[in-house]
Amino acid sequence: MNVSYEVKLDAFEGPLDLLLHLIYQYEIDIYDIPVAQITEQYMVYIHTMQRLELNIASEYLVMASTLLALKSQMLLPKQELDEEDEYVEDPRQELMERLIVYKKYKEAAKKLEEKESDALGIYTRPPVLADKESTQPVMEKGDVSVYDMLAALAHVLDRKRWNEPLETTVKRTDISIEQRMEQVLESVSRCVDGIHFNELFTVRSRTHIVVTFMAVLELMKNNDVICEQKRHFDDIIIYAGGA
Repeated sequence: MNVSYEVKLDAFEGPLDLLLHLIYQYEIDIYDIPVAQITEQYMVYIHTMQRLELNIASEYLVMASTLLALKSQMLLPKQELDEEDEYVEDPRQELMERLIVYKKYKEAAKKLEEKESDALGIYTRPPVLADKESTQPVMEKGDVSVYDMLAALAHVLDRKRWNEPLETTVKRTDISIEQRMEQVLESVSRCVDGIHFNELFTVRSRTHIVVTFMAVLELMKNNDVICEQKRHFDDIIIYAGGA
């Protein structure tokens, strides 16, 4: 029996959040966005979610269409303007303004969260987003976003050469997210030095891949596991929450 295993991930905050993540990750100047590069990387995330049949919010697809249209527009030959001609607005201007406003709101929300945590005597990780002048910091344990996890999953799929259709037949070995959480936590708890993210994906079934991915996200959300990535694009190591 073939089924379509679709899930909705509440951890994704929206397409602007993903774009800001890419801007930070690739150290891109938000005032001079390389549309071709950002579009290519954005589509990697979209294609990965589609391959896993994750329920993608429509705004992600709208943004994908916007980026592809911008990319096409930027590739058109530039017309020479006479001095009398009016100034031609940069086609990226609207997207840039939306990102700047969103970044300000996100940073303001982060400051309010930090103030609340300080009042409660709780210490949180430093803000993920950095100004364009800032250098990329070394990431600490737990400083891994859902987008980092999705990117790591895309690399796992590519490394294992699972480009052909994944098995979708439901077998008796398929388990629930809760059961997979217990298995992952047990595996992580046995390894003091943590385990690599890709080591969790030993079964080629799409259902197993999605369930494992969801199980890790839930464990992260509950602070049962901590994910470490020394720097962007490095392998993700998963530790038990108390490690």
